[in-house]
Amino acid sequence: MVVTRSARRRKTLQARWQDGRVHVAVPAGMPPHEEERAVAELVGRVLRRRRNASSTASLVQRAQRLNRTYFHGVAVPVDVRWVANQRSRWGSCTPGRGTIRLSDRLQPMPDWVVDAVLVHELAHLLHRGHGPDFQAAVRRYPRYDQAMVFLQGVSHGWAHPEG
Repeated sequence: MVVTRSARRRKTLQARWQDGRVHVAVPAGMPPHEEERAVAELVGRVLRRRRNASSTASLVQRAQRLNRTYFHGVAVPVDVRWVANQRSRWGSCTPGRGTIRLSDRLQPMPDWVVDAVLVHELAHLLHRGHGPDFQAAVRRYPRYDQAMVFLQGVSHGWAHPEG
């Protein structure tokens, strides 16, 4: 990480990835305690964005593989990506646009759990709601029910951390 004090910057910080490092420009008059906190937050954001960009490419490939395996290639998403602003659900699908969004909270989960959520969202490209046709589609994935129980346990643990 390279931090540069800038006399031209008055209020805001700027961070960018360059030459394998995060370069941060901070206002020259920023107090050190504010600078430390703000730089750490901004560097974290840049690193998350880079990590998400590379993992988004593999997420698209993963969705394509699951589509071929469980939907015979007919559940074709236009865009699949990780998002950080989804806190109350694991994934979402906008069938009219063909977009699938997965919560970045899934990233440390086992692959078979992430795959189950992707299968769930891919099924929404073909079936509105959660009716019988949808249920039959998601259950083509052998570990679907197990993954849903796993996610219920994770959600419960986050809601009740004391036990």
